[in-house]
Amino acid sequence: MQKIGASHQNLDAKVCNRVKAMILDRKLLPGEKVYQDRLAQDLGVSRTPLVNALKYLEQEKLIKAIPRRGYIVRQFTKEEMIYIFELREVLEGLAARRAADQINPNQIKQLRTFFEAFKGLRRISDYAGYAKEDKRFHNFVIELGGKEFLSSILASYNIISFSYQVESYGGLVRAPDETIREHLAIIQAIHDKNSASAEELMRLHLRRSGEVLRKNIDAESQEKASTGKRKRKGGLQ
Repeated sequence: MQKIGASHQNLDAKVCNRVKAMILDRKLLPGEKVYQDRLAQDLGVSRTPLVNALKYLEQEKLIKAIPRRGYIVRQFTKEEMIYIFELREVLEGLAARRAADQINPNQIKQLRTFFEAFKGLRRISDYAGYAKEDKRFHNFVIELGGKEFLSSILASYNIISFSYQVESYGGLVRAPDETIREHLAIIQAIHDKNSASAEELMRLHLRRSGEVLRKNIDAESQEKASTGKRKRKGGLQ
């Protein structure tokens, strides 16, 4: 790992950004304990800037302090993730609208490169590669249309979403075979400078992910209720 302790300029911020990147890249997983001595050594810094960074990330809801245990990477419930997707739906929808209004020819060229490796595939099996492209695309739209304030608000929400503990699709809530069509439709709308369509499609894209989580919650509740009934019935026999 590249050392960052050699430069003291904005060291706390540098450590904070590096730890964020580790969460985003799933090098630090939800629920995992942060071993401060080891991480400080890996980053080439003392514990002081690391602790300062962890305290800041605690405020951003990415890290959680546990009494007598130290810090862990915060693990979010499905209910919390639904709320985050609802926020992303509104804010990234706005970012997509503004991106369509403001995009220039050079940015259009870059926009058209997203998901090139996955176009035309009957089945997408490279979940890790697709998840990486998914991050790049959403970050591109946010940086293009979000400007400073909107981008900073969305940064933590997206880190939470992209690091979410879903094993099925490399951390993604839905299968790439489903979302690729949605991504390409958003790209086309931004390319065409159709701001209303870009916002609508982005909002629908994120809303559907929230709906999947809501269905999962309902299914789990029904399963628990069914299991409880079977146990009560068995106890009466």
